[in-house]
Formats: sequence, C-alpha cells, structure tokens
Amino acid sequence: MPLVIGVVFLGFGVHGLRRARVLRSAGVTVEARIVRHDVRRYDEGVTLYHPVAAWTTPDGRPCEYSSRFGRGSVRQADCFRTGTLVSVRYDPADPRRFVIEGWDSTGVDRLFTVVGTVLMAGTPAVLLVLLLAL
Repeated sequence: MPLVIGVVFLGFGVHGLRRARVLRSAGVTVEARIVRHDVRRYDEGVTLYHPVAAWTTPDGRPCEYSSRFGRGSVRQADCFRTGTLVSVRYDPADPRRFVIEGWDSTGVDRLFTVVGTVLMAGTPAVLLVLLLAL
C-alpha cells in the first residue's frame, strides 16, 4: 500500500513541477485582477479560498480562471483580496494553465515529490530488511 501511495504522490508532484517549468520557460506574464474567490468546502470541515484572476491575452481573448491553490483565509489586508492587481504567468497554448505570482508556489509539488520518493524507495527497503530477517 505505501508503494501505491508513493507512486500517486510522486505522479502529482512531478506533474506539478513539470507544469511550473513549462510556465517559467514558455509562459507569458500579464497584469490581472482578482475578481473573486471561489470558496471550496470539504467534508473534513476545511474551507479554502481560491482567487479567480481575470486578464486579457495580447490577442484580445478574455481569461478568467481560478487558481489551483487555495488558502484557509483571505484577510482584508491580504494583497490577494478582490480587486487587487496581480501578475499572472500563463501558457499561451492553454491559458487555463497559469500561476498567480506570489500566490501559487511549487512548494506543494516539491513536498508531494519528496514524500512519494521516500515511500517508493522506503517500501522495497523495508521489505528487503524483513526478508533478510527471516
């Protein structure tokens, strides 16, 4: 079971890191405005606020998408409250793939990658030790 969980975590982490690398290398940076926050409530009682950024591409296409990362609160003094101007880096081929500079980070993706790697490497090591102890 830990091996399966490790594969899933590693998959999510690597996917997120590859996505971030593509945005760093081929992404376009524009000014956007936070127009609202999507509120997502989960069964565990957790509520996360995902900022929705709106911008226009250089060719005139309007874009309005919710960040994939949410936070537990958005205070009035927060620099990501509704109406705030922010920098967005997006993929010109698919503007739904974007990051809000200063909000989105690769920290979660790195954590998933590390945990997945530890679980994947640790499971065979534990099994080998148990096998040798027999």
